[in-house]
Amino acid sequence: MLHGEHTKPHWPRSEGGAFGVDTADPAEAFEIWHEERARSNAIVDAAESLDTTGHFGRDVFSLRYILTHVIEEYARHNGHADLLRERIDGATGG
Repeated sequence: MLHGEHTKPHWPRSEGGAFGVDTADPAEAFEIWHEERARSNAIVDAAESLDTTGHFGRDVFSLRYILTHVIEEYARHNGHADLLRERIDGATGG
């Protein structure tokens, strides 16, 4: 929420706003991801610098912090996927 944007969850709150794997439509999920990525890229492109700040509640975050957090989240979830793949095929390492 770098500029006070208000977004709604893409999945119902009755499910805790979580992605329902059992009923998921991969095409829909990728479409939403592409739309959100484009929206985020536009926000980053419009920022004057990585030191631009935004508020979430009472907390203040810089764009630099937000982007670093996004990288951490991608790395964490990619790591989870790798662990699942290792359990399926038994291959480890690179």
